[in-house]
Amino acid sequence: MHTRFRVIGLIASCVGCGAGAGARGNPPAPPPPPPASSGSSAPAVRPGIDVLLADSVALVRDRRVGLVTNQSGIDARGVRDVDRMLEAGVRVVALFGPEHGFTGRLDVDTRPGSLRETDSATGLPVYLLHDGVRPLAPTAEMLAGIDVLVLDLQDAGARYYTYPATAVLVMQGAAAAGIPVIVVDRPNPIGGAVQGNALDSATSSAVARLPVAMRHGMTLGELARLANAVLGLGAELHVVPVAGWRRSMTLDRTGLRFVPPSLNLRSLESLFHYPGLCLFEGTALSVGRGSEAPFEQIGAPWLDTAAVLAALRRARLPGVQFAGVGFIPRNPGDGKYPDRPLAGIRLRVTDRAAYDPTRTAVHLLSAIRARHPREIGLDSARFDRLAGGPALRQALERGDAPDAIVASWEPSRRRFLERRRPYLLYPE
Repeated sequence: MHTRFRVIGLIASCVGCGAGAGARGNPPAPPPPPPASSGSSAPAVRPGIDVLLADSVALVRDRRVGLVTNQSGIDARGVRDVDRMLEAGVRVVALFGPEHGFTGRLDVDTRPGSLRETDSATGLPVYLLHDGVRPLAPTAEMLAGIDVLVLDLQDAGARYYTYPATAVLVMQGAAAAGIPVIVVDRPNPIGGAVQGNALDSATSSAVARLPVAMRHGMTLGELARLANAVLGLGAELHVVPVAGWRRSMTLDRTGLRFVPPSLNLRSLESLFHYPGLCLFEGTALSVGRGSEAPFEQIGAPWLDTAAVLAALRRARLPGVQFAGVGFIPRNPGDGKYPDRPLAGIRLRVTDRAAYDPTRTAVHLLSAIRARHPREIGLDSARFDRLAGGPALRQALERGDAPDAIVASWEPSRRRFLERRRPYLLYPE
């Protein structure tokens, strides 16, 4: 199938050049972005939505637009995409929300009562592209009366996150309906480092849908380009790039504000740990859902923190510090240990350039399994889905040395670096 994509704005156009758990209550919405300061200088980096409306508005002018976004879809001043587009005279006719919904209020595994809502501010229909278990493709009924789909989502920078899977399904549905897709890009918030194991082929799982590394170092626009080519989606894809972003830049160096992409990724710190600590979702340990620091700590009522911390300190892992903590998950979306005091380990990044969250997670898993071989509860189905297969779980169960496990990933990581090269848009 012929793959079509075009990069709009700062990058030259290119057409046809691709390579051949249950609800636990109603959590609060993520905090809104702070208001823009009238005295502050303009951000050094402009997100794709600003570039679209300033330089490439012809792509959406006089067309009926469906907008796929959530609370992270804002311009450099913090104004919602939908409001910016309506103010610019763009005819937005429908909204679509990914996992966690259009406003980010739905917690993990929450099954919505309906896949259709209404945006109270604009009166536009909102279609949810997630059923609480998996991402969904937009249906023909949802796409009726739409001429073009615009997608703007803040990815988390890790293979497990479902927004790239949503982008794939949007492109599939759009290709079937003959509707072009415009991805207005955003920076990878944790920069361009590539770490962890890499899949050599795509899977049907939403947490491993693309053949990428655990920490892939790509933007959502780049991932969409890769997906369109390697999965043969045949979408008419246009990517509006971020202006002024380099792959070495983390979000806090861009001048853009941080908006939590979902309820349990509340800080940039949590995003740096997520490519490693997400593996603990496939164990009996809490990842801190329902606490003040999800994905910055792990814990369980039986965890011997002294023994595990001793093993971690012997490993002398660079770029990260560990400390024993206690926390109580309140109303955790994953259902792990609600209202129970847990013994935990808190992580803190001390050197972003040196820190490898995937290597750190393997050391953590190995140390915990050595001390608690029964309690750790490696769930073969869920853990293997996150890890991209059974190899990591089997190595942990054999007691392989953590650094030997990480070293075994290097060939697949190098293959991924070559595979992704044709789809990259930004300089180092």
